[in-house]
Amino acid sequence: MHTTTTQGNSSADPSVFPAQRNLTCQVMSSREISELTGKRHPDVKRDVLSMLQELKIDVSSFAHIYIDGQNRKQTEYLLDREHTDCLLTGYSVPLRMTVIRRWRELEDASTVSAIPSTLPEALRLAADKAEENLRLLGVIELQAPKVAAIKRLAAAEGAICITDAAKQLGIPPSKLFDWMQANRWIYRRGGSTRWIAMEPRIRSGYLKHKVTALKTDTETGIERAAFQPLVTPKGLTFLAEKNIGAYL
Repeated sequence: MHTTTTQGNSSADPSVFPAQRNLTCQVMSSREISELTGKRHPDVKRDVLSMLQELKIDVSSFAHIYIDGQNRKQTEYLLDREHTDCLLTGYSVPLRMTVIRRWRELEDASTVSAIPSTLPEALRLAADKAEENLRLLGVIELQAPKVAAIKRLAAAEGAICITDAAKQLGIPPSKLFDWMQANRWIYRRGGSTRWIAMEPRIRSGYLKHKVTALKTDTETGIERAAFQPLVTPKGLTFLAEKNIGAYL
């Protein structure tokens, strides 16, 4: 296993091996896989080639030149953890376990070696940690509307009327009614003062109707009903995450 920042095929003939990507992660060579599994190196290389061809990956990006015991240039393949695992799926269980244990040893060793041993290394590590902390703070700020929405929903039980939804969102009810009308959540039929939920919002689960039976029309005998749009917990979550109060 190697942890390398060198470029694959740095000593290869460019007419045979094209320019390679930089190897900046832990890799395991086909020679080490051969030693761990007891398989001949040519057989391991054959398996690697077959795997990469099936994955439609440029084989040369994994190739590396080394000098053998007879001072001859030979080719091996440097595989990362993902491609090593993929290769091992075609091997027997005992052989897979041998290589997996070796990977674990080397990854543990890599973790230990990451502890800074000099002041510059410690300062660089501290700077990296500070950058990561800033990134995480950004994520927290980005998630703040969702967190606030969840807290609001904790106090809500089932669907609620639009006026109560506005209170949960911390905005004036009239503003929420206006926003919902402008954004095609609710509408009024001609001549009516009652709001009705738009069908797409009902299908999406954001709104539902509360149906109230009214007295039968005395002239026509037709039974009447009133529809009141209610905001569901899903709809309230959506509105809170959109933080629509900031735009009203």
